[in-house]
Amino acid sequence: MSASIATLPIRATRCMHACALLGLIALASPAAAAPGAPAPSPSAAAATTTAPAGVVNLNTASEVELLRLPGVGPSKAAAILALRQQMKGFKKLEDLMRVKGIGRKTFRDLQPMLRLEGPTTLVEKRETKSNG
Repeated sequence: MSASIATLPIRATRCMHACALLGLIALASPAAAAPGAPAPSPSAAAATTTAPAGVVNLNTASEVELLRLPGVGPSKAAAILALRQQMKGFKKLEDLMRVKGIGRKTFRDLQPMLRLEGPTTLVEKRETKSNG
């Protein structure tokens, strides 16, 4: 009898955890949404994520790869390459603001697409969000 009393708190704890987990699952399901409220579409969920479609490694990117960044034309790409060579590589992303024409706002727009390590994965020119 003492064995069943000793295991009672463990069983009760497991039950509480299981019930809490089921409650969270029920809340997260689209069926739990308020009646009449539309379920969020997958495209709306994707629009709220901030993960970039690709990135450019500033320390290894070619001129062609730099041109894929929004707002970067041939002269800025050449200036980025010249600065990279002068500095013997970028130490931090903010170093990019030393390039004429890349200020804080442009840098903020580009930052999610920039890396100092790893491969360049941006395969086509991206546009920044408009101020519409």
